[in-house]
Parts: sequence; C-alpha cells; structure tokens
Amino acid sequence: TLPEPEPAPGLIMPDGSINWGCPCLGGMATGPCGTQFREAFSCFHYSEADPKGSDCYEKFSVMQDCMSHYPELYGKDEDDELAAAMSEAEAGGDAASASATAAAAANTP
Repeated sequence: TLPEPEPAPGLIMPDGSINWGCPCLGGMATGPCGTQFREAFSCFHYSEADPKGSDCYEKFSVMQDCMSHYPELYGKDEDDELAAAMSEAEAGGDAASASATAAAAANTP
C-alpha cells in the first residue's frame, strides 16, 4: 500500500510564513495586482498594531487602486470578503473557511 500523503500546507505555513502558492488565494498573489496584494497581505499578517492591520492602510489603498483598474477580475465586494478572510485566518479560525472566503473574493465578478 502507498503511504498516507503529506497534508497540503494551507495559507499559513507551520513556520508562520505566508504560502503564496496556496490555491486558496485564487491567483490573487500572481494576478495583475499581485505585488500590491502580497505587500498588503504581508503587512496585515505580520502587523502587531492594535487593531491588527491598522498600520497597513496605505498598502491596502494602493492594492484597491490597482484593483479598480481591473473590474473584470476584481469584484466590488471583494475587499470586504478578503478582509474577513484575513481576519479569520489570523485569529486562528478555520483556515479552510478563511481560504474559501479568500478564493471566493478572488473570483467575485
């Protein structure tokens, strides 16, 4: 018999780093605003501000501006869904649920 497969890493790796290759990101990290997304998400993930991410306004503003140039790829409700997914993932909630929310946000028409 074959050995049990290793569990696939989720959005956050065991060492606490971000898994940019996670399919849960729905291509957000590599799309036309991928650089801006990675900078904003990294800022939020590593933020020690209270409330978490409150020091990342500028990076999220830059990301939103980029996304506004690609309305066919990034839906208007995406920002709220993505923020909810990040909050849930960072709070140690159900990573699969947070990942699904992030993926849904990435695919919102």
